[in-house]
Amino acid sequence: MAPIATTLESETGRNASVGALGKTVSGKKLKIREYPKFDSLEKERLYRKQHLAAAFRIFAERGFDEGVAGHISVRDPILTDHFWLNPLSQHFSQIRVSDLILVNEDGDVVIGDEPINAAAFAIHSEIHKARPDVDAACHAHSVYGKAFSVFGRELDMMTQDSLRFYKSHAVYAQFGGVVLDREEGKRIAKALGNGKAAILQNHGLLTVGRSVDEAAFWFISLDKTCHAQLLADAASAGSGYKKIMIDDEEAVFSYKQVGTPEKGWLAFQGYYDEQLAKSNGSFLQ
Repeated sequence: MAPIATTLESETGRNASVGALGKTVSGKKLKIREYPKFDSLEKERLYRKQHLAAAFRIFAERGFDEGVAGHISVRDPILTDHFWLNPLSQHFSQIRVSDLILVNEDGDVVIGDEPINAAAFAIHSEIHKARPDVDAACHAHSVYGKAFSVFGRELDMMTQDSLRFYKSHAVYAQFGGVVLDREEGKRIAKALGNGKAAILQNHGLLTVGRSVDEAAFWFISLDKTCHAQLLADAASAGSGYKKIMIDDEEAVFSYKQVGTPEKGWLAFQGYYDEQLAKSNGSFLQ
């Protein structure tokens, strides 16, 4: 079936790209917010660190923490072969900007006083090398993500939200234990390819993005999509009803509305605002 929905004919540029409709009764154009433009790399570094710290808090609230497992990285805009990570022993819910660790491409700590997760370095270093278009990566052992990962399969394109990952996710169908070897990191990066997400079989989920905001939102959405599919599969098996899939033509059309980097960044902003209000900005310290 051909797509029925149409584009916003009255909108152009940024508004149209994210599905925003903005005009007052007086005819004034209203613009949706977008990734800021910075007059210095130092200011962009601070922005990235602030949003990285917020992402950890948001992951903690959604139960994506489990002991010291899980990590999020963001590329440094000044030292572009370096990236910022969380300290190994600190809970996601407590991470502040000042706690973040800057590491180089050899895994040496450049800024910070705490060790990092060896698995985090093995995975993230190879992703940042293989994907110069990507500035952030998220990995965690979320409940629905790791439950779905045991099937070693891609998602079914059966809901609008699943279309964020249409032909943009892969399965790494190999479990080699805790990832401590950079060669394993290279294999994961190869499996990820040019996509935004990978399901690591018997392990968990991995997402990437041009910003930490985008990567974090893809992770939140991917875990929810795994949850929805687990529920739908169980209901189908129990009731005998057949799941109805979205065809390729509709999926291609919808992906351009829900799966772009701009939409991923924008979708995270509400979570950031909520965290800022609830914590009184404590993560900014």
